[in-house]
Amino acid sequence: GYAEYVNVPAGQALPIPSGLDFVQAASLPEVYATAYLNLFMEAQAKRGETVLLHAGASGVGTAGIQLCRVLGNECFVTAGSAEKVDACLQLGASAGAVRSLEDFETKVLGWTEGQGVNVILDPVGASYLASNLNCLATDGRLVIIGLMGGATGELALGRMMMKRQRVIGSTLRARSVSAKSEVMAQLFERVWPLIESGDVVPVVDSVYPIQEADQAHARLAGNATVGKVVLEIKGA
Repeated sequence: GYAEYVNVPAGQALPIPSGLDFVQAASLPEVYATAYLNLFMEAQAKRGETVLLHAGASGVGTAGIQLCRVLGNECFVTAGSAEKVDACLQLGASAGAVRSLEDFETKVLGWTEGQGVNVILDPVGASYLASNLNCLATDGRLVIIGLMGGATGELALGRMMMKRQRVIGSTLRARSVSAKSEVMAQLFERVWPLIESGDVVPVVDSVYPIQEADQAHARLAGNATVGKVVLEIKGA
């Protein structure tokens, strides 16, 4: 990922959207592929359905908020600070909860008048599992894309059966070239025009020269970022 040159199957690459520079373009593919794949291909979110995005200020979160806004899905977020929640609201989220200060399950059920959300995108895993299912609506879909909160949890199977809930595990990296190419093809068809029109914008937190990659990692570890940290390679 830090190389100056790389070979990649053609189907996994996309042209830079018109009007964007290389830094903005570098912030797009992984996060928009992840958000679009899991919200609209795996979970099959339909216009009018509600979405909960955990880590809303992350790269995937900021991409997901914007996709939900333009594709007709009201979304709620959790984030690490009030400032991050505010940034999410500015991007189009309807409401948010600070994960360290508020119980997101209670907040989501309040937002949805007890109905729960239709789709949840979760990079946390085990520690959020019970609360996720409690605030997931009937016929709701929980897509787990990360394990920051642990890899093993207990499922309330009776509740899942009664509410016809689905838990979907998903990764992008392990998919075949053809599967990744299909994701990119859908991005090019449905998302790239939204970027070129300005309806969806790259969210770049900060840019570092590649020689300062250690400082970029420290920025990420500080948990103050909103959007992507980009490493830039400049010619001699």
